[in-house]
Amino acid sequence: MFHDSPIYDRLIAERGDVPGQVRREAERVSRELEIVLRPTQALGYPETASRASSPGAGWQRTALMPGQLPS
Repeated sequence: MFHDSPIYDRLIAERGDVPGQVRREAERVSRELEIVLRPTQALGYPETASRASSPGAGWQRTALMPGQLPS
């Protein structure tokens, strides 16, 4: 990404390749999520995106004015 950048190269040498580590970890988590979510998709459950986009889906918390108690 930052070719010919002595400052970036020195940071990598001192602190390690943090952006690279984050990228690899994000890819690993993404692969694990694919594996975990695959069985629910095979069973015919709706995908998460379609459930979240429909109005009224899921639990919703309403805000209270200061001093109000929930009914």
